[in-house]
Amino acid sequence: MRIFSILTALLVAATLYLLVFERPALLAFAAGEDVAEGTEEAAPEAAAGERRVSVVAVKSTAEVIDSAVLLRGRTEAAREVMVSAETNGRIVSQPLRKGAFVTEGQLLCQLDPGTRAAQLAEAEARLVEARARGPEAQARIAEAEARLEEALINDNAARRLSQDGFASQTRVAQTAASVESARASVQAAKSGLESASSGVQAADAAVAAAQREIEKLTISAPFEGLLETDTAELGTLMQEGSLCATVIQLDPIMLIGFVPETQVAKVQVGAMAGARLASGQEVLGRVTFLSRSADANTRTFRTEVEVANGDLAIRDGQTVEILVQSDGRSAHLLPQSALTLNDNGDLGLRIIVEGDVARFAPVSVLRDTVDGMWLSGLPQEASVIVVGQEYVTDGVKVAPTFRAAGGDAGQ
Repeated sequence: MRIFSILTALLVAATLYLLVFERPALLAFAAGEDVAEGTEEAAPEAAAGERRVSVVAVKSTAEVIDSAVLLRGRTEAAREVMVSAETNGRIVSQPLRKGAFVTEGQLLCQLDPGTRAAQLAEAEARLVEARARGPEAQARIAEAEARLEEALINDNAARRLSQDGFASQTRVAQTAASVESARASVQAAKSGLESASSGVQAADAAVAAAQREIEKLTISAPFEGLLETDTAELGTLMQEGSLCATVIQLDPIMLIGFVPETQVAKVQVGAMAGARLASGQEVLGRVTFLSRSADANTRTFRTEVEVANGDLAIRDGQTVEILVQSDGRSAHLLPQSALTLNDNGDLGLRIIVEGDVARFAPVSVLRDTVDGMWLSGLPQEASVIVVGQEYVTDGVKVAPTFRAAGGDAGQ
């Protein structure tokens, strides 16, 4: 029994040896050829030829494309204002319902005036009274100045008579005192005029305040737009700061996106931008704002694109994809399947250089389309391996089969 086991093992070993080490001779024997001849012919052929890896490649030429920065964001009303009351009062106007279109200056809420008209009349009456005091104060000044002039004449005469011995010193002292009294009267009269002027200004301010208080009773739309909420209901008691209505402006509408810091240099204020809404609608606008300060959490920069919205078809808060135009760049259009990674994890392509040698070339993705991906980082003209790039490394010689960029095979 042990002899049969040994013979079986030897037979299996001989068979494996023939299959592994003498495969060409075995195949030649099976084909009916001379074993010696087959071996002699195969050896020189193997020695003469160089081992190459068969790959499929395309010859690609770079093209200048309009580069664009893709942003994802939302739509936002150009203006949104919460219109509030500036004074107290009860609503006496009929409410407007949300969704209504309002024009600039249109009445939104009207408050009950109460006694404000009487307060205005009282302030106006005080203003008239204060203004009447002005001429009276001026007359007093004129009277005081006349008395001062008379006192100065009397004092001058008394001094001269005193020098000639015709008037006593008492008389001179009396006239000097009269001069000082007259001067004090002039100063008092001027103070009275200033007081009257102050009274006029105070009364004028009171009239302006009463008029402004009456103006606050009418709450109007600050600009043309849509009501996002109902206006305050009839009979509502409004306090200072109470909400009358919310008005939004949707024409033009703003598209808000956030640019990553790696692409912020590609975006410029004034650049054209196209956008597609979640509904499929496409619009065109222009960049009007690019933030100079990054968001502390996301490290992105706020970008605003202004778009015409005359029919108000675009609503506030819709999701949108924005393509912002930037300077054109040279790129190759190649299939996504041609991309590979090197040992460091860098994204790139395997290209064929002089001598049919494979080499890794790192690339950057500019845009993804249905026809392929636009890639930068390659020479102006390059032979790119599109099939078999995973089986070669840098320095490996290849036997390329070229096909057209469109996908047709060819030599």
